[in-house]
Amino acid sequence: MSGLPSELVIVSGLSGSGKTVALHTLEDEGYHCIDNLSPGLLKALVLQWEAEGTGYYDRVAVGIDARSNPRALQGFPTLLGEIRSRGVEPRVVFLQADAETLLKRFSETRRRHPLTRRGLPLLEAIHLERALLAEIADSADLLISTSQTNVHQLRAVVRERVVRTGASTLSLLLQSFGYKHGVPSDSDFVFDARCLPNPHWQPELRPLTGRDTAVQAFLEASPAVMRMSASIAGFLETWLGHFQAEGRRYLTVSIGCTGGQHRSVYLAETLADRFRGRAGLSVSVRHRELGLFDGRSL
Repeated sequence: MSGLPSELVIVSGLSGSGKTVALHTLEDEGYHCIDNLSPGLLKALVLQWEAEGTGYYDRVAVGIDARSNPRALQGFPTLLGEIRSRGVEPRVVFLQADAETLLKRFSETRRRHPLTRRGLPLLEAIHLERALLAEIADSADLLISTSQTNVHQLRAVVRERVVRTGASTLSLLLQSFGYKHGVPSDSDFVFDARCLPNPHWQPELRPLTGRDTAVQAFLEASPAVMRMSASIAGFLETWLGHFQAEGRRYLTVSIGCTGGQHRSVYLAETLADRFRGRAGLSVSVRHRELGLFDGRSL
């Protein structure tokens, strides 16, 4: 019997971005979790599992972050290659947030950033940590930006995109957002819907969202909306298979309008309906400005 786990998830990211929440969520879902593991010990751990041959740990999540010796963080892609050579295919999940959000979180919790022990001001410590973890971020299968995500939303994202995404499944997230609140930094592709007719200027539609029938009818009466929906769908139809063939596990497609309430919401929902139910594809929808993930308010 092989002692290697069937799943190995490496959770990393910036301090204050939600790594602990992600690990606790995985632990609640039955993963054996190890936090603050030095990268150099990860290979030794894999070798130990292989030597034991018991298969006791089926699903494992490991936290690796800037608390490790900086030298140990170098050469992370090489480490991944060595682990894969042993027959384990790890998934790397990297959590991030903008500096302003991290500063606010440390101020509110009054916790110390792990790198401020060197005498660095908090902002400099945040920038240094981002640089130290750059190789891990570049190697990530899934980037999760938590700048505008609360704890409950993050747990839902981890459950849907990590726990429920199998090794042969591509997790497609269709995400609506408002440009006035910033472009999501975890996007693989971004489409701009601000050129489409805006329901905001219709007084009776202004308080509604792209999930409401009246807004949908307004948008579907526009040939431009229909062309954009068909164009994005055609793009995904063309390239999703290529991503799946290359073993890609995560794809985040963000669609933005001015406020993230009408046009982008409608397009994300329409595209999700089109691609749900396809073999090897798991489809999720997040409406960032509405605080909704797969229709749930979190």
